[in-house]
Amino acid sequence: MLIAGIILGVIISLNIIGLIINTVFFKDELQSIKPYGQMVDVKGSKMHVYSMGTGEETIVLLPGFGVPLPSADFGPLMRKLSKKYTVVIVEYFGVGFSEEVDTHRTNENYTNEIRVSLKQSGFKPPYILMPHSSSGIYSEYYAAKNPEEISSIIMLDTTSTDRVEKTPGYINIIYSVAKMQQATGFMRLTSKLAPETKLIENGYTEKEREDYKKFLSHTINDTMIDQSLRLMDNVKEVKKLTFPEDIPVLKIISKQAIEKIGKKDKDNGMGYQNEHLNRLGENVSFEVLDATHFVYQTKVDEIMALTNQFITKNKN
Repeated sequence: MLIAGIILGVIISLNIIGLIINTVFFKDELQSIKPYGQMVDVKGSKMHVYSMGTGEETIVLLPGFGVPLPSADFGPLMRKLSKKYTVVIVEYFGVGFSEEVDTHRTNENYTNEIRVSLKQSGFKPPYILMPHSSSGIYSEYYAAKNPEEISSIIMLDTTSTDRVEKTPGYINIIYSVAKMQQATGFMRLTSKLAPETKLIENGYTEKEREDYKKFLSHTINDTMIDQSLRLMDNVKEVKKLTFPEDIPVLKIISKQAIEKIGKKDKDNGMGYQNEHLNRLGENVSFEVLDATHFVYQTKVDEIMALTNQFITKNKN
């Protein structure tokens, strides 16, 4: 009991010290980083919209869940696409440079916020949506509710809206612990142990890499947590909607996703994907790339080639 008490006391002391250090030295570290693009007013709060290129078609990049600084994370892909297209990144509330909000993270709110932020930034539909991961949910909702504003969708390893998973009952405990770890600086230390994925050879600038690392230590907030908790409810809502038949879709699937699901799924991992593709209708195609879930970090050239081919095909 004495030893256990000593260990507990040491742990509590270290956390208190970490909290003080993190608060004093790192509280305002993000204030020195200027937004890459423009901050626009959406329902009284500021959203960050970043753009490149002047092409005829407008591609809207939408980030997956938990990405702390999408405008840096999408950097190499954005530069490549902007050589031919107008490319816009929308950072959701609670993500990147955008402010946190209390508004529930529903499909309707995400769609309205995307539409308003693009309009406020001077971009006009129709758009080619390019969502990653969970943003595929909001993209399908957007297309179903406002099909006239969407010319096509290019999905980057997106979440299936045909299969609804159960949200773990203990997820609130996980986020409570994670928020404490973030406050004490523990996440700052553990992030240094993670393998580096944003490499110079993959097209990332030194500024993007450094900025991303700083934002990584401030990822968890109540807006982001609400997004996570509502994720499956959003999937259920979209699943009930009919996807527009005249909106072409290209789904780029990572080999990692197939292998991960393949251990418990039919059709060697493609069962999950086929269910989703079937839901999207006959005007859908797919490609599998040998990459991780963050396929855009390493397969920029391949995504560019597939995008060109897809857009050209659907112009004719």
